[in-house]
Amino acid sequence: MEVIYDDDIERCPVAKVQKVIRGKWSMVIIYFLSRETLRFSQLKRKMPQVTEANLTKELRMLEQYGLVHREIYREVPPRVEYSLTEIGQKFIPVLEALEHWALEYEHQEQLSQ
Repeated sequence: MEVIYDDDIERCPVAKVQKVIRGKWSMVIIYFLSRETLRFSQLKRKMPQVTEANLTKELRMLEQYGLVHREIYREVPPRVEYSLTEIGQKFIPVLEALEHWALEYEHQEQLSQ
């Protein structure tokens, strides 16, 4: 059943997704965390083009929206690990669909050149 929200952008489900996944690196972070639980330094190594400040900001935003869980281990030195929450894991099929679309799009671009 298709529901169209032409009259109220605030109720549009796609606008809600855009709000939650608005960070430049949000989907990439979710992608890496879909593979395994990671510490901040491990994420940083996988994303060298992202500053620590931006990575921190995006992780906090994803945590605020409930997609990412931050586990703090009380040890010396303290250890912090990031993983996907249950609702974050439900976003994985969306990422896989986007990946499939991106590959098709890339192929189409190559054909048109």
